[in-house]
Formats: sequence, structure tokens, C-alpha cells
Amino acid sequence: MIVTVTPNTALDVTYTVDELRPGAVHRAREVRHRAGGKGVNVARVLHALGVDVRAVVTAGGATGTAVAADLAAAGLAADVVPIAGETRRTTTILGSGGATLLNEPGPELGSAEWTALAAAVARSRPEVLVCSGSLPPGAPADAYGRLLASCPSGSGPPATWLSILDTSGPALLTGLAGKPTVVKPNIEELREVTGLEDPVAAATELRRAGAGAVVVSLGAEGLLAVTPAGTWQATPSTALTGNSTGAGDAVVAALALGLSRREPWPELLRRAVALSGAAVLGPLAGDVDLAHYHRERELVAVRAQPERES
Repeated sequence: MIVTVTPNTALDVTYTVDELRPGAVHRAREVRHRAGGKGVNVARVLHALGVDVRAVVTAGGATGTAVAADLAAAGLAADVVPIAGETRRTTTILGSGGATLLNEPGPELGSAEWTALAAAVARSRPEVLVCSGSLPPGAPADAYGRLLASCPSGSGPPATWLSILDTSGPALLTGLAGKPTVVKPNIEELREVTGLEDPVAAATELRRAGAGAVVVSLGAEGLLAVTPAGTWQATPSTALTGNSTGAGDAVVAALALGLSRREPWPELLRRAVALSGAAVLGPLAGDVDLAHYHRERELVAVRAQPERES
């Protein structure tokens, strides 16, 4: 089973407007609410593909109740860890110019609440563990590193544990202590934590620091993967416009599925680029256009990059 953990769960609120104009009054054509947070979005994508997945989330207050109800209505298997604080809300405004996001920081987690979250992850015994999104206030600075280092997958030895870390900043750097199988920063996040402009050199630094492989989101240019088996760049067949807010989460979903099936990297990257494009065409984060996904998997170009001297 693939298990996603979202310590900083949210209720996503999406407003659709004709055009976003700063300082102006807008009338929304549509308003939609759903459970969110990066790990929840990953779980939604996997659920749409018919994959066995479980989401571990936090929920508190009336907003948390709405999150739990939405997960149940969507048919997503979930372990909901109660917290004292009110679950945060994130706001996305979709207009002709793209998506504008407003993300609240989230409620503070006490030590007992974090322990309960970690226990729920351990009970799930994932084959692949996905740690996604920001850490809430009050979480240990090395929270993801602890989860990745202590959560066994299935009944096998530690060498068989598979994991993906998708976060940024200090949470990414401290999470490397947990030896994630894959980390998935975007190009800006990668530059931020390494200070290096060259993405291959920067990804190599993260591998030296503990990551097994690094998959970098390059936006419209696709994905770069620096792995023990080699370096590849995967490029979509065409540029797409739409809602890009869930594209990175779709990449993580594809990586988790590919890892669980032990797919070779070129095939795994084709799946990830195709599913990312399918998410751009979806109306909300966590939605995917499955017809596009199945077509695009045959069209994604994957090129091996030359080896570099260390």
C-alpha cells in the first residue's frame, strides 16, 4: 500500500473569476471546497488511478470536520488524527492569468499530537511512504527525517523501505537524514536549499546529503531525474495551460506508483510527466484528465544525460 502523510492538512477553497485584478471587487463564477494539502492531493490522484492508497491527515475544529467529511465522501481511505487547533484553509483564485494562491500557516501541533500522527503512519505499514507539504508550527524541525527513518514498510528489512519526500526549505534539508528513496523539489526549491544554479549539480548535492534519487520539476520543460542508475530529462509532447496547482502532487503520485511497481526510471518518468500534464487539465488540485494521461505516456520524450565527473 502507498501511504501519504499530510501534517499540515487544509480545506482548499477555489474561486473561479473571469479576470483577477488587484484592488478590484470580483464576483466569483464558482466556489468549490475540498480536503487538501499536498499528501491529500497525491492520494486523490492515486485513488483516481485505482491504486490502493491511504492518507494520514490532521484535522481540528469545524474546518477539520469538513476535511474529514470530504475525504469520506470522496471514498478516500484515511486515518484522521484529531488536533486541538483549527485546520487551516488555503485559497486559490483561478482567472484568465492563471492561479493565485493564499496559504495559511496552519495550527500549531503539540508534541502529543505529533506523536499520534507518527503512530498512525507506523500502524499503516506502507510499502511506499509519501511525506508531502509544509510542516505545521510546533512540529519538530526534523519531523520528516524522523518519520522516514522510523516507519517500516511491510515486513521487510529497512533496506527495502521506499519513501518520497516532497517539501522545501529546512524541512527538506533535515528530512534528508531519513534517507528518502526520492526527493522531489521544483527548480526554485532546489536552488534555495543548495545555492547552486546548475540543477544537476544541485541534485547531486542532495544525493550526497542522503537522498537516494532527486526528481526536479522544471515546469513546462518537464522533469530532471538524478539517480543511482543515471540522469534523465523527460519532456512533455506539448505545452499545456490550465490549473497547475496540483501538477507537482501528480508527479509524486506517479513516482510512488512507479516505485511500488519497481519500474525502470525512463518508464517512471514518462508516467510522471504524463500525469503532471493531466493534473494541469484538471479543474482542482488532485483531479486528473485520465484520457490525456494515457495518451501522453506514449509521447513523452526521455533522454539520458551524459555522466559528469564527481
